[in-house]
Amino acid sequence: MKTLSLFGMNNEFDRNCMEDGTSIGRGGLAADPMGTKEAWIYRDMSHVWHGFTQMSTFTDWEPIIVESGDGRYLIDVDGKRYFDAISSLWVTTLGHCIPELNKAIIDQLGRIAHSTLLGNGNVAVVELAEQLAQVVPVNSPHFLFASDGASAVEQGIKIAFQYWHNQGAKGKNTYLSFTDAYHGDTIGAMSIGDKGFGTDLFDPLRFEIIRTPGYQNKDWLELAARSITDNAHRIAAVVVEPIVQAASGMHITDPAKLAQLAEICTRHGVLLVFDEVATGFGRTGVLFASELCGVQPDILCIGKGLTGGYLPMSATVVSEAVYAEFLGQNERALYHGHSYGGNALAAAVAKRHLELINSWNVLDNVTTRAKELSYLLEERIRPCKGVRDIRHAGLMCGIEVDPYADVPGKRGKEICAFATRNGILLRPLGDVVVLMPPLTTTAEELEMVVATVQEALVANG
Repeated sequence: MKTLSLFGMNNEFDRNCMEDGTSIGRGGLAADPMGTKEAWIYRDMSHVWHGFTQMSTFTDWEPIIVESGDGRYLIDVDGKRYFDAISSLWVTTLGHCIPELNKAIIDQLGRIAHSTLLGNGNVAVVELAEQLAQVVPVNSPHFLFASDGASAVEQGIKIAFQYWHNQGAKGKNTYLSFTDAYHGDTIGAMSIGDKGFGTDLFDPLRFEIIRTPGYQNKDWLELAARSITDNAHRIAAVVVEPIVQAASGMHITDPAKLAQLAEICTRHGVLLVFDEVATGFGRTGVLFASELCGVQPDILCIGKGLTGGYLPMSATVVSEAVYAEFLGQNERALYHGHSYGGNALAAAVAKRHLELINSWNVLDNVTTRAKELSYLLEERIRPCKGVRDIRHAGLMCGIEVDPYADVPGKRGKEICAFATRNGILLRPLGDVVVLMPPLTTTAEELEMVVATVQEALVANG
């Protein structure tokens, strides 16, 4: 059978024949389902719409089609192995196909896969909530479960709004957030977030908030403090990513400044929402970045690594003081919930994941690897031509490269495409090359990743 080259071709949905006439369209491949990479990409393009992807150029950056996983590696349909240096978009913590996590899901599957959490409960969620309550940096926490980080943020800002409404506090109905913030792609989360990622198109749908400069500005705290002082009467909550503004390119601030921000919010009667969807579950070397700040936020949003990358699950965590304001008459209740919120399979694997983080001493490994990464970045990456800046905290790293004048983001894509061709899976944020390896990464694997990025920088310098 002839192989159909897909790179650079147009994606026509109704084109369903290969060069030799073999059908690979709506009916799928007639041959072995584990066909060539090109055939699988064609099948993908015929039906799948990928987020944050221009589908007309989908093949230009040589996507991989994953068939299986093995530890910290992904294996494509041609059997090639790739080190997952972005943790499958920052969600995978321990690795892929972990026997203990597999077993947790299988055991739960023998009981029940899902039951509604609207007005009822299930054992798996109760046990997970009890376990999370021991480790989240929130006073007497209560958990509202959802499926993804944006949903957790959306819940958080609705809770903050109704918290003040339930107290009869009129006019406290806006939020303060920061330049370079990213909190997700639903309308509320997108409103709290800043520009970028195509949000300009949706400006008519976004509600107005108060925005002050982010971590790139050395005076961000002073400017935020001034705005909070002037507008406390109308601010329901300050929403912030503690220590690392991840999706904007890994912009980092001093944890002590977050502690000062928390004190300012308390003093002026404003709720503090920490979005730890990206920073949570060990990425910065502690379970939650809030711990490095010495802060207990009023509302905490968690997701991504909650289940170790196995199943979609997130949660909005609120303090006892916030939770108490929703008790009493029916009209005080939070009328919000998702059909799959509190999924039993996700809860079971999340609970086992937390146990493994502890028993495997995963956070110690992150601390050690972070020091090694810092050395490697300074020794091998910073001297490379075209490297503008390096920013990292724990195992969260952004390497900013000089962009091409004609096509911003192209150099970042080229570097990541080079790395992927050489067995290291990367995905950029514009011209910021992101390294976010699993928390169990070894010293040898870290060396391999940095060496490949160095080669990519030289090849695309």
